[in-house]
Amino acid sequence: MSNKKSNNRGYTLAEVIVAISIFSVAITVVSSYIIMGYKTNRFAEEQNDAIEHARNGIETMVKEIREAGTGKNGDYPIVQALDQSFSFYSDIDLDEETEKVRYYLDDTNLKKSITEPSGFPAEYLTENETVNILSRYVRNDTLPIFYYYNKDWPNDTVNNPLSTPASPNDVKIIRLNLEININPAIAPEPFILQSYTQVRNLKENL
Repeated sequence: MSNKKSNNRGYTLAEVIVAISIFSVAITVVSSYIIMGYKTNRFAEEQNDAIEHARNGIETMVKEIREAGTGKNGDYPIVQALDQSFSFYSDIDLDEETEKVRYYLDDTNLKKSITEPSGFPAEYLTENETVNILSRYVRNDTLPIFYYYNKDWPNDTVNNPLSTPASPNDVKIIRLNLEININPAIAPEPFILQSYTQVRNLKENL
């Protein structure tokens, strides 16, 4: 009978440490990819939600501006036309009472204020004003949200868009422009939403 010497031996401490280190690095890399993928998906979902919210906000503005009319106090349908603020009268809740509406940018929130008329003769008092948010994560910064055009546009490209504050009597068409980005550090390029609207009661080519 021959005696065979066994070659089996245990792992040295150094080998165990190296193996654990390699395993730990692999786990860290996989975990990083999982976390990165989760953050990317979450950002995409939140960005899409913000864009959809902004799209709904623009649709609301287009509809409400289109139906603008004379204030209950007799004022002209358009009150003020600025780069990042637009005020007008419109019966937005169809209660046969013309509300005073103002869209304006407050930090990164596009807000809408509504003031109901009161008294006789009718007044639009600040204490009757309510405010809600139409769209969040608006990154227009100093860029206009509202562009205004006169009755000669698009033939007249010299005087359009109008300089602001635009004369309410000159405004016939309004372009809305929102730049949406929930985190510019992640996605440097904003998503841009645009739309045009025209006040029906001010059309001159009916």
